[in-house]
Amino acid sequence: MIRRVLSSYEGNWFESAFLADLDLGLSAGNGSLMRCLPIGLCYPKLSDIEHMSRMQSKMTHYDERCNEACEIYNRIVHRLLNNEDLLSAIENEVMSTRYAYVLTEDPNCEPSGFVVHTFNWIIHILTHTNSFAEVVQQAANLGGDTDTIAAIAGGIAGVYYGYEGIPRHYSKAIIIKNKLDSLSERIVELRETISA
Repeated sequence: MIRRVLSSYEGNWFESAFLADLDLGLSAGNGSLMRCLPIGLCYPKLSDIEHMSRMQSKMTHYDERCNEACEIYNRIVHRLLNNEDLLSAIENEVMSTRYAYVLTEDPNCEPSGFVVHTFNWIIHILTHTNSFAEVVQQAANLGGDTDTIAAIAGGIAGVYYGYEGIPRHYSKAIIIKNKLDSLSERIVELRETISA
């Protein structure tokens, strides 16, 4: 989907996403969910998070289920950045959504690239683990679209457990550490600028 949108882009992301959806009919993948975390990190105001989460999703994924998942994801991030407990943040955001059943049952789907399946597994993993390492390991061992599910679940786990919660042998293996350090500093500066 993203490849099709990028190849047909002529100045309007939303038009390209719409045309790709018409052409392929497959715009409910997890690609926009995989890239939405910076919105939750950069914007301190919830209304901005909601709006920007949906807008970044619509740039490549026309399907409303993608937009919804990105918004819920970043609403959880917003709660975590405001010191809410992980389980509470997840429960508060998914309670009245299609994902509520995962709070009490195992997901009734495969761990696929379909955004609803992906988000079901992310919620399940985050509510059934107690550390960053457990989150990433459980996701990576699911089968299916494990790399993406691990990355998305790991994003929320990273916000909640913090850098100190990432096992040293994980953080030591980061190849582009200097670039990530610089990007982290820019995100903090941007968030402070927007807050002012």
